[in-house]
Amino acid sequence: MSTAKHLIAPSVLAADFANLQRDVTMVNESEADWFHIDIMDGVFVPNISFGFPVMQAIAKHAQKPLDVHLMIVDPDRYLQLCKDSGAAVITVHYEACTHLHRTLAAIKELGCKAGVALNPHTPVSLLKDIIHDLDLVCLMSVNPGFGGQKFIEHTYSKIVELRALAAGVNDALLIEIDGGVGAANADKLLAAGADVLVAGNSVFAAQDPKAAIQQLKTAGLPTQSA
Repeated sequence: MSTAKHLIAPSVLAADFANLQRDVTMVNESEADWFHIDIMDGVFVPNISFGFPVMQAIAKHAQKPLDVHLMIVDPDRYLQLCKDSGAAVITVHYEACTHLHRTLAAIKELGCKAGVALNPHTPVSLLKDIIHDLDLVCLMSVNPGFGGQKFIEHTYSKIVELRALAAGVNDALLIEIDGGVGAANADKLLAAGADVLVAGNSVFAAQDPKAAIQQLKTAGLPTQSA
Protein backbone atom coordinates (compact mmCIF):
# COMPACT_ATOMS: atom_id res chain seq x y z
CA MET A 1 0.00 0.00 0.00
CA SER A 2 1.17 3.55 -0.71
CA THR A 3 1.92 6.09 2.01
CA ALA A 4 0.28 8.91 0.06
CA LYS A 5 -1.56 11.52 2.10
CA HIS A 6 -3.86 12.56 -0.73
CA LEU A 7 -7.20 10.89 -1.35
CA ILE A 8 -8.58 9.36 -4.54
CA ALA A 9 -12.33 9.55 -5.18
CA PRO A 10 -13.43 7.68 -8.32
CA SER A 11 -16.47 9.33 -9.87
CA VAL A 12 -19.33 6.85 -10.18
CA LEU A 13 -20.80 9.00 -12.98
CA ALA A 14 -18.21 7.36 -15.25
CA ALA A 15 -19.02 3.81 -14.11
CA ASP A 16 -20.99 1.26 -16.13
CA PHE A 17 -24.52 1.74 -14.81
CA ALA A 18 -25.54 -1.70 -16.09
CA ASN A 19 -22.77 -3.23 -13.95
CA LEU A 20 -22.82 -0.85 -11.03
CA GLN A 21 -22.32 -3.43 -8.29
CA ARG A 22 -19.30 -4.80 -10.14
CA ASP A 23 -17.77 -1.33 -10.38
CA VAL A 24 -18.54 -0.55 -6.73
CA THR A 25 -16.81 -3.80 -5.74
CA MET A 26 -13.80 -2.83 -7.86
CA VAL A 27 -13.50 0.50 -6.01
CA ASN A 28 -13.89 -1.30 -2.67
CA GLU A 29 -10.98 -3.57 -3.57
CA SER A 30 -8.79 -0.74 -4.90
CA GLU A 31 -6.63 1.85 -3.16
CA ALA A 32 -9.35 4.48 -3.61
CA ASP A 33 -10.46 6.37 -0.50
CA TRP A 34 -13.94 7.66 -1.34
CA PHE A 35 -16.76 7.18 -3.82
CA HIS A 36 -17.56 10.48 -5.59
CA ILE A 37 -21.30 10.71 -6.27
CA ASP A 38 -22.63 13.42 -8.60
CA ILE A 39 -26.31 14.29 -8.14
CA MET A 40 -27.51 16.48 -11.05
CA ASP A 41 -30.95 17.96 -11.61
CA GLY A 42 -30.85 19.11 -15.24
CA VAL A 43 -31.41 22.69 -14.01
CA PHE A 44 -28.22 23.80 -12.26
CA VAL A 45 -26.22 21.78 -14.79
CA PRO A 46 -27.34 20.70 -18.28
CA ASN A 47 -27.49 17.01 -17.44
CA ILE A 48 -29.35 14.57 -15.19
CA SER A 49 -27.25 11.88 -13.51
CA PHE A 50 -28.97 9.66 -10.98
CA GLY A 51 -31.03 10.26 -7.87
CA PHE A 52 -31.08 9.05 -4.31
CA PRO A 53 -32.44 5.51 -4.97
CA VAL A 54 -29.30 4.75 -7.01
CA MET A 55 -27.12 6.39 -4.37
CA GLN A 56 -28.77 4.21 -1.72
CA ALA A 57 -28.01 1.12 -3.82
CA ILE A 58 -24.37 2.19 -4.07
CA ALA A 59 -24.21 2.84 -0.31
CA LYS A 60 -25.50 -0.66 0.37
CA HIS A 61 -22.39 -2.16 -1.24
CA ALA A 62 -19.81 0.60 -0.71
CA GLN A 63 -17.16 -0.03 1.94
CA LYS A 64 -15.71 3.47 1.67
CA PRO A 65 -17.23 6.89 2.42
CA LEU A 66 -19.59 8.52 -0.08
CA ASP A 67 -18.43 11.98 -1.20
CA VAL A 68 -21.65 13.51 -2.53
CA HIS A 69 -21.54 16.47 -4.91
CA LEU A 70 -24.93 18.18 -5.23
CA MET A 71 -25.05 19.93 -8.61
CA ILE A 72 -28.60 21.07 -7.99
CA VAL A 73 -30.62 24.19 -7.26
CA ASP A 74 -31.92 24.62 -3.71
CA PRO A 75 -29.77 21.83 -2.23
CA ASP A 76 -31.11 22.53 1.29
CA ARG A 77 -34.26 20.55 0.45
CA TYR A 78 -32.22 17.37 0.03
CA LEU A 79 -29.60 17.49 2.78
CA GLN A 80 -31.43 15.13 5.15
CA LEU A 81 -32.21 12.70 2.32
CA CYS A 82 -28.57 12.91 1.26
CA LYS A 83 -27.42 11.95 4.75
CA ASP A 84 -30.04 9.20 5.00
CA SER A 85 -28.86 7.83 1.65
CA GLY A 86 -25.34 7.30 2.97
CA ALA A 87 -23.40 10.54 2.47
CA ALA A 88 -20.28 11.15 4.57
CA VAL A 89 -19.33 14.36 2.73
CA ILE A 90 -21.92 16.73 1.25
CA THR A 91 -20.71 19.41 -1.16
CA VAL A 92 -23.00 22.17 -2.41
CA HIS A 93 -22.28 24.76 -5.08
CA TYR A 94 -21.44 28.31 -4.05
CA GLU A 95 -23.45 29.44 -7.07
CA ALA A 96 -26.59 27.55 -5.93
CA CYS A 97 -26.75 28.72 -2.29
CA THR A 98 -28.32 32.01 -1.27
CA HIS A 99 -27.55 31.46 2.42
CA LEU A 100 -24.33 29.46 2.26
CA HIS A 101 -23.41 29.73 5.95
CA ARG A 102 -26.80 28.31 6.95
CA THR A 103 -26.50 25.47 4.45
CA LEU A 104 -23.05 24.50 5.73
CA ALA A 105 -24.28 24.58 9.33
CA ALA A 106 -27.17 22.28 8.36
CA ILE A 107 -24.76 19.81 6.75
CA LYS A 108 -22.59 19.73 9.86
CA GLU A 109 -25.63 19.27 12.10
CA LEU A 110 -26.33 16.08 10.13
CA GLY A 111 -22.87 14.80 11.09
CA CYS A 112 -21.42 15.09 7.58
CA LYS A 113 -18.34 16.93 6.35
CA ALA A 114 -19.37 20.18 4.65
CA GLY A 115 -17.97 21.16 1.27
CA VAL A 116 -18.42 23.97 -1.24
CA ALA A 117 -17.86 23.57 -4.98
CA LEU A 118 -16.78 26.41 -7.25
CA ASN A 119 -17.43 26.52 -10.98
CA PRO A 120 -14.40 27.35 -13.16
CA HIS A 121 -15.40 31.03 -13.49
CA THR A 122 -15.99 31.56 -9.75
CA PRO A 123 -13.02 33.16 -7.92
CA VAL A 124 -11.78 31.51 -4.72
CA SER A 125 -11.63 34.94 -3.04
CA LEU A 126 -15.42 34.72 -2.59
CA LEU A 127 -14.83 32.07 0.09
CA LYS A 128 -12.87 34.45 2.35
CA ASP A 129 -15.69 34.95 4.86
CA ILE A 130 -16.66 31.26 4.99
CA ILE A 131 -13.29 29.48 4.70
CA HIS A 132 -13.09 28.68 8.43
CA ASP A 133 -16.43 26.80 8.27
CA LEU A 134 -15.43 24.46 5.45
CA ASP A 135 -14.13 20.90 5.57
CA LEU A 136 -13.60 20.79 1.82
CA VAL A 137 -13.56 22.98 -1.28
CA CYS A 138 -14.18 21.29 -4.62
CA LEU A 139 -12.64 23.21 -7.51
CA MET A 140 -14.35 22.32 -10.76
CA SER A 141 -11.62 21.93 -13.36
CA VAL A 142 -14.18 21.46 -16.13
CA ASN A 143 -17.58 23.06 -16.62
CA PRO A 144 -19.91 20.86 -14.55
CA GLY A 145 -22.49 18.58 -16.10
CA PHE A 146 -20.68 16.02 -18.22
CA GLY A 147 -17.72 13.69 -17.81
CA GLY A 148 -14.81 13.40 -20.20
CA GLN A 149 -14.15 17.12 -20.64
CA LYS A 150 -10.80 18.82 -21.13
CA PHE A 151 -9.04 20.03 -17.99
CA ILE A 152 -9.00 23.83 -17.49
CA GLU A 153 -5.38 24.92 -16.89
CA HIS A 154 -6.32 27.93 -14.74
CA THR A 155 -7.15 25.42 -11.98
CA TYR A 156 -3.52 25.22 -10.81
CA SER A 157 -3.36 28.88 -9.85
CA LYS A 158 -6.76 28.60 -8.12
CA ILE A 159 -5.40 25.77 -5.94
CA VAL A 160 -2.40 27.89 -4.92
CA GLU A 161 -4.64 30.89 -4.19
CA LEU A 162 -7.08 28.78 -2.16
CA ARG A 163 -4.30 27.18 -0.10
CA ALA A 164 -2.97 30.66 0.69
CA LEU A 165 -6.47 31.85 1.64
CA ALA A 166 -6.86 28.95 4.08
CA ALA A 167 -3.36 29.26 5.58
CA GLY A 168 -3.51 29.99 9.29
CA VAL A 169 -7.31 30.09 9.19
CA ASN A 170 -8.21 26.53 8.19
CA ASP A 171 -5.06 24.48 7.66
CA ALA A 172 -7.08 21.23 7.71
CA LEU A 173 -9.09 22.28 4.64
CA LEU A 174 -9.23 19.62 1.93
CA ILE A 175 -8.90 20.90 -1.63
CA GLU A 176 -10.64 18.60 -4.08
CA ILE A 177 -10.20 18.73 -7.87
CA ASP A 178 -13.03 17.49 -10.05
CA GLY A 179 -12.83 17.20 -13.83
CA GLY A 180 -10.26 16.02 -16.34
CA VAL A 181 -8.04 14.51 -13.64
CA GLY A 182 -5.70 11.68 -14.61
CA ALA A 183 -2.14 10.40 -14.44
CA ALA A 184 -0.94 13.18 -16.76
CA ASN A 185 -1.77 16.03 -14.36
CA ALA A 186 -2.00 14.35 -10.92
CA ASP A 187 1.60 15.23 -9.89
CA LYS A 188 1.16 18.88 -10.82
CA LEU A 189 -2.19 19.13 -9.00
CA LEU A 190 -0.73 17.66 -5.83
CA ALA A 191 2.32 19.91 -6.04
CA ALA A 192 0.01 22.93 -6.26
CA GLY A 193 -1.71 21.86 -3.03
CA ALA A 194 -4.58 19.52 -3.94
CA ASP A 195 -5.65 16.89 -1.38
CA VAL A 196 -8.43 14.95 -3.11
CA LEU A 197 -8.45 13.87 -6.77
CA VAL A 198 -11.79 12.99 -8.35
CA ALA A 199 -11.23 10.72 -11.33
CA GLY A 200 -13.93 9.45 -13.67
CA ASN A 201 -13.02 8.39 -17.18
CA SER A 202 -9.34 8.04 -16.33
CA VAL A 203 -10.33 5.23 -13.94
CA PHE A 204 -13.44 3.57 -15.34
CA ALA A 205 -12.39 3.73 -19.00
CA ALA A 206 -8.95 2.30 -18.21
CA GLN A 207 -8.08 -1.23 -19.22
CA ASP A 208 -7.17 -1.92 -15.59
CA PRO A 209 -9.17 0.46 -13.35
CA LYS A 210 -7.49 -0.73 -10.13
CA ALA A 211 -4.05 -0.03 -11.62
CA ALA A 212 -5.25 3.41 -12.75
CA ILE A 213 -6.38 4.16 -9.18
CA GLN A 214 -3.05 2.91 -7.80
CA GLN A 215 -1.17 5.15 -10.23
CA LEU A 216 -3.16 8.17 -9.01
CA LYS A 217 -2.63 7.12 -5.39
CA THR A 218 1.14 6.96 -5.82
CA ALA A 219 1.31 10.28 -7.72
CA GLY A 220 3.48 12.88 -6.05
CA LEU A 221 5.44 10.33 -4.01
CA PRO A 222 9.26 10.64 -4.04
CA THR A 223 9.82 7.16 -5.48
CA GLN A 224 7.50 6.05 -8.24
CA SER A 225 9.59 3.21 -9.61
CA ALA A 226 7.90 -0.19 -9.68
